[in-house]
Amino acid sequence: MAARVATSLLALGGNRHPSAAAWSPHGTLAFGAGRCVALWNPQDETQSAVYATLKAHTDKVNAVEFLPRRNAHDEIILSGSVDKTLRIWRRSGAFFDLATTVEGVHKGSINDIATCPEHPELFASTASDGTIAIFKLSITADNITVEHLQTITTMPKYIALTLALSGLPNSESAVILVAGGSTNTIFLYTASAPSAEFACQASLTGHENWVRSLSITHEDPRTPTSDLLISSASQDRYIRLWRVHTGEDLPAPTEKSESKTFGFTNQLTNKAHILRFPSCPSSVWSVTFEALLMGHEDWIFTSLWNPTPKESADLRLLSCSADNSISVWAEEAQSGTWNPISRFGELSNLKGGSTATGSAGGIWNAIWSPDGNSVAALTKSGAWRVWRYDSTTDRWEPKIGISGHTKDVTSISWARDGGYLLSTSLDQTTRLWAQWTSAAGTGQWHEFSRPQIHGYDINCIASVGTDRFVSGAEEKLLRVFDEPKAVAEMLKNLCGLQRDLNQENLLDAAGLPVLGLSNKPLDASVAVVEDPEEVEKESVSGAAEPTEDTASAVEKPAASTQQNAPSSTPPLEDTLSRLTLWPETEKLYGHGYELSALCASPVSGLIATACKASTVEHAVIRLYDGDKGWEEVEPPLKSHALTVTSLKFSDDGKWLASVGRDRAWSLFTHGEGENGKEWRLVEKKEKAHTRIIFDCAWIPGSGSDERAFITASREKSIKLWTFTPNVDNAGINSTCVAAVKFPAPVTALDVLGTYIDGNAWIAAGLDDGSVYMYAVKKGKWETVEKRLQLDARSSPDKGITEVAWRPVLKDGEKNVDESASRRELAVASEDSSVRIFDIPLV
Repeated sequence: MAARVATSLLALGGNRHPSAAAWSPHGTLAFGAGRCVALWNPQDETQSAVYATLKAHTDKVNAVEFLPRRNAHDEIILSGSVDKTLRIWRRSGAFFDLATTVEGVHKGSINDIATCPEHPELFASTASDGTIAIFKLSITADNITVEHLQTITTMPKYIALTLALSGLPNSESAVILVAGGSTNTIFLYTASAPSAEFACQASLTGHENWVRSLSITHEDPRTPTSDLLISSASQDRYIRLWRVHTGEDLPAPTEKSESKTFGFTNQLTNKAHILRFPSCPSSVWSVTFEALLMGHEDWIFTSLWNPTPKESADLRLLSCSADNSISVWAEEAQSGTWNPISRFGELSNLKGGSTATGSAGGIWNAIWSPDGNSVAALTKSGAWRVWRYDSTTDRWEPKIGISGHTKDVTSISWARDGGYLLSTSLDQTTRLWAQWTSAAGTGQWHEFSRPQIHGYDINCIASVGTDRFVSGAEEKLLRVFDEPKAVAEMLKNLCGLQRDLNQENLLDAAGLPVLGLSNKPLDASVAVVEDPEEVEKESVSGAAEPTEDTASAVEKPAASTQQNAPSSTPPLEDTLSRLTLWPETEKLYGHGYELSALCASPVSGLIATACKASTVEHAVIRLYDGDKGWEEVEPPLKSHALTVTSLKFSDDGKWLASVGRDRAWSLFTHGEGENGKEWRLVEKKEKAHTRIIFDCAWIPGSGSDERAFITASREKSIKLWTFTPNVDNAGINSTCVAAVKFPAPVTALDVLGTYIDGNAWIAAGLDDGSVYMYAVKKGKWETVEKRLQLDARSSPDKGITEVAWRPVLKDGEKNVDESASRRELAVASEDSSVRIFDIPLV
């Protein structure tokens, strides 16, 4: 049996949409991630990351819902997207396969999907075109068909943003559909049977802004005939509860009724709205206002009833808000008022920030676990956080969640010793991924640091050694970052990275200025890695106030858990976003436009850089030497006429290859000049490909004088070039000895840094998201053999931006591990994912 490719890490952030996630009764949490549906099991400690992505949508996923099913082996997922389609997925083993697609019903982006527990075959969807569609599923062992029953037009009154479906009490067939959206009114539609036509029978007023979330439950979960309770959450910062009661006679008012409305009976109307069907006049229901819930300080995105209360006393309501808080509400037994019994969430990074001032922060989604004892929440950074209720302490304890980029991942770079992976993205963050290998660890990959949170989209990154990196963004300068002492200690304790670092020279921590882009070094009085419980206490009770001398200059982390024992788990999102920045130690100037390419020498502190260009003057390559205080190595290297798209040093650091939009590649090397080593152009190949050249990579030295490198182009091919250096490395003449055709443009290349059984292993990433492995025998460059293509289920959904083999270095700078049969490949993609694959090299 052939060895299989294993996915060690699949990290990507969630879509910031209140409807884009659902937690199955059988444990799977599905959420929108770009145009994919990502699958994760938060309560399975052996799965610390997303384990699969479902690919079929062509635009961002806005809505995800599970169809109510009793059989865990036959789960069905419904998803809706900006591409105006609904996709229906059916479980197939550990994965889900696309069963059918609904097209042409909606003419705008899908906003929400609602299912009906009493009638599992029924579901509804709403879209930005001002329509609500009702569907009926027919499910057999081999097939799923969808019948479109009805379209309700809501324009010009409103666009529905949220829906809720439920059976009406004391009826086996009647159904109620609740809709809210771009108005302060909630609309009630009813049907006498699931297949009957829905009609609007009532509208509920009271909210003062758009309605963002609706949820329905039975007041007594043990009695399906009990009253329904509807929760509605609004941008007016309030939650309102509504009661659906059988019959026209309202429940008798009690003292609790005054308490539930805080005594505001004059301002809060309790008008009864009557629901009845002309075909059955005896079936009557009344809808009344039940309670007003106040406590959030900004827009409320979701409100959700807990899924498995054992009795009415256990009924809980979960809400989340743009104020960064999550609240769990319960009815007080004596007074009948609904109060928040627990409140947790995140510290706000923007003081005074709110949706009214243009802030887009907060908790975008919060959902219950199937047992009602855990909560998962999506933060503004795209990370999923998890809390679990501890009955012994009566606290919601934070647990390890998942994180990832939310926009295109533009570049990745391994530390020189392979200890960690850096990734950077158009979401303006740089993230550090490492393997949790300590005694308490699971051996899985997690985000351990967020070294850079920037104000510009970041285009490229390169590790310099093991404790430093350089990044280039949509700005003219490069920034150099050094690893802080606390992060180095954390990686040592949790990841086993026993590196020979000069601890005395490491800076303690970093903070980000309130109105700046540079991470400023901080002194040892500020702790960088905190205990998760302490961070969580701060996120509930509030952070300590900064001192006068620092508040105006640098936004410091909340002070001082320096005395706390080091955490035994990877840092939580609060810690990552506030306390794991790397101090910026240098800015490198010289380029005239936004940075486009960057690479670091594998044997020194030298880096090569390039920027976007349309003239020869700006298409130069600039070198900076980190071993000499980041001096620029003069003169800049001139060769290309347009933007340089990729730069790569050879494994011995003696050669530099560049490729660009001008369809040319260039080779540079260095000799001894008056001021030391001087780099110069030794060969340029015009029209090496017929289209733009995206990437290049060096094949490791083979022990002879002959060198080989590869180029990849939009023309759907890679080419392998060889040359033999002259004594003075002047006037070399490279030859194309092999070319390989692909089904799509090749956008990323990397070659394993050592030979395995005499083979050089080539990884090629394509514009359609596929990844291929090829092998070429040492010295026999003409024969390039295809060995492997990653399974479509495992590969990214969009174009590959970079691939990088993990270095395995021993004995200083020599890689002597040539017998390993498996190696790890990191893949970055435009679908916002960072993936690490464990690949068999056979």
